[in-house]
Amino acid sequence: MQNKVSMTAIFLISMLFGLLCGQATSFCIPTEYMMHVERKECDYCLTINTTVCAGYCMTRDINGKQFLPKYALSQDVCTYGDFIYKTVEIPGCPRHVSPYFSFPIAVSCKCGKCNTDYSDCVHEITKTNYCTKPQQSYLVGVSI
Repeated sequence: MQNKVSMTAIFLISMLFGLLCGQATSFCIPTEYMMHVERKECDYCLTINTTVCAGYCMTRDINGKQFLPKYALSQDVCTYGDFIYKTVEIPGCPRHVSPYFSFPIAVSCKCGKCNTDYSDCVHEITKTNYCTKPQQSYLVGVSI
């Protein structure tokens, strides 16, 4: 009987430890994000509420990195697992300017190598994220 109780206790402690370590190693989830899109030829700025991948991914630094090629040294980042593209129309554009803007919507996220085919892997802030023109709002799935 005592052996059965100790086995149950060990099992529960192992499960708890596994859950705690799993939560601590990575926290990469779809997160709400508001972006502002404008074109200089159009009359309005479009404010889009969407989801992007954000969070922390567990990485390890390799001690022998001076002996490895640079491509082997990339670290895992929080990136898109599954995503869909949505296209919206920026209001107030003249006929000769395409009013359409496409952007990805994060459905799920994962820790992995950054794919430059559909992600901006550089963390430099070069553009401002605000409107300089009158705003029109757009919620993903519902136009206001």
